[in-house]
Amino acid sequence: MQIVFWILIFLGVFSAMEFMAWFTHKYIMHGFLWKLHKDHHHKDHDSWFERNDAFFIFYAVVSMSCFYLWSYEGIWYCLPIGLGIMAYGAAYFVVHDIFIHQRFKMFRKANNWYAKGVRRAHKIHHKSLGKGDSENFGMLVVPFKYFKK
Repeated sequence: MQIVFWILIFLGVFSAMEFMAWFTHKYIMHGFLWKLHKDHHHKDHDSWFERNDAFFIFYAVVSMSCFYLWSYEGIWYCLPIGLGIMAYGAAYFVVHDIFIHQRFKMFRKANNWYAKGVRRAHKIHHKSLGKGDSENFGMLVVPFKYFKK
């Protein structure tokens, strides 16, 4: 029975991370930590790394803390929480950094309706180079209006 709870917690956390990505992006990245996120919209350096990558580090630390609490403190539900955060981070990295921004040259030929919709939505978000006035949405759940035939 515990495995069912693990799966439900994992799926719940993975789903909740889509909200967290939207919330963090809208109110933190385009809010008081714009200084870290700005180079993602307008690259002002020659490095492959961006200051924006600090947000990945934050969620990785949260996930690793959950693994620690599960492993050393015996808090059983911290394992599916940590795995849910980690799995969402991996999905976000693949969709956002690899597929959309092509930080690694992969998935270039993906041209189905979902791929086109995600690219279109992200391009509209990046139209704005400033802190405000850009549309915000999750990364895996994109508004339906961007999925045109």
